[in-house]
Amino acid sequence: MRAPVLTVGDGALGFWAAVREVFPQAREKRCWFHKIANVLNCLPKSAQPGAKAAQAEIWNAEDKDHAKTAATAFAADYGVKWPKAAAKITDDLDVLLAFFDYPAEHWVHRRTTNPIESTFATVRLRQRVTKGPGSRAAGIAMAFKLIESAQHRWRAVNTPHLVALVRAGATFTKGKLVERTDESGDDHQAAA
Repeated sequence: MRAPVLTVGDGALGFWAAVREVFPQAREKRCWFHKIANVLNCLPKSAQPGAKAAQAEIWNAEDKDHAKTAATAFAADYGVKWPKAAAKITDDLDVLLAFFDYPAEHWVHRRTTNPIESTFATVRLRQRVTKGPGSRAAGIAMAFKLIESAQHRWRAVNTPHLVALVRAGATFTKGKLVERTDESGDDHQAAA
């Protein structure tokens, strides 16, 4: 397997340690779905709806600059009363916003680990219902067939032709491809 350009995960320290050891050049991206849950766990129920909406302003911003502005507003609104909740955003902001450095068409795929986790949830659900697979071979066969069946519902990557550009190290600013810099220093943008 070639090294991934970007790895997306939750706060599992073992996962990050393994990625850093095996693929040290891969960039890290924290999952927004998990981060939202972690932040909400630090807040009283009455503050959770507003905090959830404020976090959506960050991850759903039009670009990284707007997301940073929304994160600053979140920290100002929640940091005084609930500093742990605000720190969960501000301490990880760079890795939370890493998806903005890629094509805008891919942002929806890079924000969260849920597409992967939902596939394994299907396997986990069936395994619990059957009280275990019986044997290791039966478990592997069951997981394979469930994932094989689930793949028909998987959503394809938007603009898959941009994946090769990402792997090649192309630069994206505000979700658009920056083709090159000419001798005068002006950037030329492509409508990717």
